[in-house]
Amino acid sequence: MVESPPSRRPFDIKDPSLAADGHRRIDWAAREMPVLAQIRDQFARERPLEGIRMVVCAHITTETANLARALQAGGAQAVLCASNPLSTQDDVAAALVEDGIPVFAIKGEDNETYYRHIRTAMDHGPQIIVDDGADVVTLIHKDRPDLLPDVIGATEETTTGVIRHKALANEGLLRFPVIAVNDAETKHFFDNRYGTGQSTIDGILRATNILLAGKTVVVAGYGWCGKGISMRARGMGARVIVTEIDPVRALEAAMDGFMVTTMDRAAALGDLFVTATGNINVVDRNHFDQMKDGAILANSGHFNSEINITALEEMSGEGRRTLRPFVEEFVLGPDQRVILLGEGRLINLAAAEGHPASVMDMSFANQALAVAYLVREGKALQPGVYRVPEDIDREIARLKLAAMEIEIDQLTEEQERYLSSWEGGT
Repeated sequence: MVESPPSRRPFDIKDPSLAADGHRRIDWAAREMPVLAQIRDQFARERPLEGIRMVVCAHITTETANLARALQAGGAQAVLCASNPLSTQDDVAAALVEDGIPVFAIKGEDNETYYRHIRTAMDHGPQIIVDDGADVVTLIHKDRPDLLPDVIGATEETTTGVIRHKALANEGLLRFPVIAVNDAETKHFFDNRYGTGQSTIDGILRATNILLAGKTVVVAGYGWCGKGISMRARGMGARVIVTEIDPVRALEAAMDGFMVTTMDRAAALGDLFVTATGNINVVDRNHFDQMKDGAILANSGHFNSEINITALEEMSGEGRRTLRPFVEEFVLGPDQRVILLGEGRLINLAAAEGHPASVMDMSFANQALAVAYLVREGKALQPGVYRVPEDIDREIARLKLAAMEIEIDQLTEEQERYLSSWEGGT
């Protein structure tokens, strides 16, 4: 991991000279983000975020850069930091700094640097927080309560973060409203299923160059992310086994044609294990004992807690080595080696570029409009976790369809009357 000494500059990135490459890649991603482009144009005209101080804790990617540009066009004073130590694209960070948007993020930064960057961003005194994993929100509540009076509200990008925010609210500790952008239909139906599904497979293949056809892939969790991963793995010829704790999701996986069993039983069967649960130690010490020689472990959840890496390190002792970038071998016995990808961090960003821009277009359109909604309405909302307003969700879907040149039917007056009446029937 990269350790960065404290910086006196209004940013901390790897190399400002990478900006030109970053600009080219940001512009390329923008071609696949027409909805966010329309919102950016609207923001530039209306300036709904004028003077609003923001902390954006997110994966510093080309797609996030386009969100930052939209927020800047709306008048926001945004500071960015990474939501994962391995997800920063250093050329993108440099391009944003050149555009006048402070960034505190370096790919591969160690944990100390990672949290120092978040705390430095928090010194901006945010009124709005865009979080991805709830690190900023939880740190403000724990360590910087002096900042709480100025916070209007926050938005949350990912399932893990929503879980943390709801836990904070359930304990009566959450001090401001949080909009769960992750739960918008135009986010989790598309970003989690299609984006995570494709980008997780992309990260695994870039890291390993293995052939998936004929392999047995064990997917832990059948939420929207797990569904996407399972779908894509099967599409590439793998035999897919799903593990679940939720009986409804387990039944759905079985009805979708996947083998469903426990991780205890799947451990001896899998060639590749992918976690997508948002929980801890989903693949644990007793599972490592049962695995085939050469079994590969990858995580697609937000934090590196889903695979018990501490147990893996203890079991292997000194018997570990790096085979290629983001591929580490742990020797557990004379005839048993287990491979861990991307340090157990989310593989689609550790070893690849994250979600395709086309699906992040909808996710970040939700973020931008949710931020504008909070600026307008946040002070009237009680502390708690809220869904994205339905009119925002539907407007984003409408804009995306228009960008894809897809037309849909409209209700006639007769149909509207029928649907609003109780008198019709047999």
